[in-house]
Amino acid sequence: MDTFKFPVINPLLHNELRLKIMVALDSLESADFVYLCKITDSTRGNLSVQIKTLQDAGYLQVDKSGLGRLSHTVCRITHKGHEALDTYEQGLRRLFSERVPDRVSQEKIG
Repeated sequence: MDTFKFPVINPLLHNELRLKIMVALDSLESADFVYLCKITDSTRGNLSVQIKTLQDAGYLQVDKSGLGRLSHTVCRITHKGHEALDTYEQGLRRLFSERVPDRVSQEKIG
């Protein structure tokens, strides 16, 4: 039997702000930049960087309209983003619910 291994936790989602963005968008059809900034209590600059990171990973669809100060940015979670968030949540649940075998059990296994 294989040795015990902790579940892999997606490092992209294991960031407080990125996780907040993903959880918010998982329950909403879409959200605009200003609303996400408000509910995540983030600065515009940090939120912008984290949205771009999630977009580059294929987890978010970002639609922009207008120019400059009059621009409007709307974010939506993608199917890939939903799947990644579900896998992340399952991994965390496993992490907290599984028991690490004691040394004696490991020696019997190995």
